[in-house]
Amino acid sequence: MSSIEREWADFYSYVERRDVIFYYVGYFSQTIIAAMADAVKLRAEHTGAVAQTRRKLFSSFIEMAQNILHYSSDLHEKEGQATEPSMRHGSVFISQTEGRYYLHCANPVNGEMAEKLRQKLEHLRSLTIDEIKSEYKEMLRSETPPDSKGAGLGFLTMARDASAPLDFEFSPAAVDGTSMFYLRATI
Repeated sequence: MSSIEREWADFYSYVERRDVIFYYVGYFSQTIIAAMADAVKLRAEHTGAVAQTRRKLFSSFIEMAQNILHYSSDLHEKEGQATEPSMRHGSVFISQTEGRYYLHCANPVNGEMAEKLRQKLEHLRSLTIDEIKSEYKEMLRSETPPDSKGAGLGFLTMARDASAPLDFEFSPAAVDGTSMFYLRATI
């Protein structure tokens, strides 16, 4: 077996042991997210997830991908100019273990964004599911926050759909002030 073939066999074995049903690392754009969303839908159906679980998986996946697209500090540039539409680097993967789905994402963020994300997520972790649903409804009726690139519903959507509190971590800041942001939702 060649070294390349062995690397693929090792990777495939790892994926099977971890029950990885979807994995992507690279640049995210709206077009790429739409293609991945189709793949996630098909994989969720293939794994036998019930309709409500598929909806939760899909909406949480979209929110994670959108967060990477909006907040990753790794912006793809061409000849010193940001590409249009924007493309930002990150990764997502979905695994399944004992009837539960785990959605993971990771992307670099600058120090200021890391602190904003930490505050939002710590607040969400302090709420009950009823309080999360109440905040979600309130956010639907309110104006978009000025520092948000969307409607401000992403983390609330994931927290509402999750069966456990959202887990998150930040790596220690690098020399340039960026940290890796890791997020996991359990469905």
